[in-house]
Amino acid sequence: MSDQDAFERILESLHAATLDDALWPTTSALIDEACGTVGNALVVSEGPPDNTRAHFAGIYKRGQRYEDLEREWLAVYQPSNECVPRFRQLPDSQIVRIADLYTAEELKTSRAYNEGLRRIGGQQGVMARLDGPAGCTIAWATGDPVGAAGWEVSQLALMKGLLPHIRQFVRVRQAVVSAGAVGASLADLLDNTRVGVIQLDRSGRIVEANDRARHLLRHGDGLSDRSGKLRVYAPAAQAQFEQLLTGALPSSGAGAVSGSMTLRRTSGLLPFVVHVGPVSVSQIDFGAQRVAALVLIVEPGRHSRIDPGLIAETLGLSPAESQVAVWVAEGRTVREIAAATGRTEATVRYHLHQISQKQGVSRQADLVRLVLSLAEWG
Repeated sequence: MSDQDAFERILESLHAATLDDALWPTTSALIDEACGTVGNALVVSEGPPDNTRAHFAGIYKRGQRYEDLEREWLAVYQPSNECVPRFRQLPDSQIVRIADLYTAEELKTSRAYNEGLRRIGGQQGVMARLDGPAGCTIAWATGDPVGAAGWEVSQLALMKGLLPHIRQFVRVRQAVVSAGAVGASLADLLDNTRVGVIQLDRSGRIVEANDRARHLLRHGDGLSDRSGKLRVYAPAAQAQFEQLLTGALPSSGAGAVSGSMTLRRTSGLLPFVVHVGPVSVSQIDFGAQRVAALVLIVEPGRHSRIDPGLIAETLGLSPAESQVAVWVAEGRTVREIAAATGRTEATVRYHLHQISQKQGVSRQADLVRLVLSLAEWG
């Protein structure tokens, strides 16, 4: 398989994983195979170097996730990792060898390098810093190269080419999570009320749209429906939008790509963030109309109002449980909830366990989606 074929396979897998977390390990395994590494890691965080908080940390080796290593790295090694300030100062998308982020002395004495990275298999790996959405930082790192010869130019070039797509994956995943649509299928997304969803066929014509998107298109506030095709109000923005559509719906044999843009509104309200990405279909369709691209319209100024009393009454929770449920849905961690309430982290986890038992859910993502479904949006 050529490098280009491997690259396009990775992109196709990435597009599928934007709607389904369970597919990321497959994507990660494809990256390992194509780049010749023992594994790779993805971390999304925010805050200054001396007080960084990780929102997501995933360590994968050939498609298998190592959650025990993730927890150990974040709790034991990351807080004293000497290379973090240097990493945070790197230019966007510059690939560097991890060992080069430590001084000669630190390579001898650093616990993070000599214990943590050795256990992960990343002492000879490379990494890059990416500017993420809403001020967050994306760290993407690979493990050690499989071959004894070290890193080859072709390997590094492939990694470099993947960086903008890794950033786009995180950007769209954040939009999906914020919309409470984690794990949603294409059909499920049409029932979502917190984000505009438009499905396009291979020619860019609208196949279906949810109520929120229809409302936005009907008012023509920056984006409208012109005879079944999407039209942007401003000519310059229309050209950029058409580039996104061309990337997601290439007319030639080129690989499809995902992209995003900010779209000004004629009403003077905060701009939309528009994500356009391809939809992979494995079966032969014999030319039938099908969904080939997905457009997500995110409105930054549209916030949820979650009433703990309503959550308690609707879900049959105690006041303490409902407040914990609301804070989890708003993105707070167990540690933050414990600090805000004066309770121990064990107590907060007990409340979460009780909530899960009452609602019959096993994943925190399912709880968040349930709570957000009862929120009022304006």
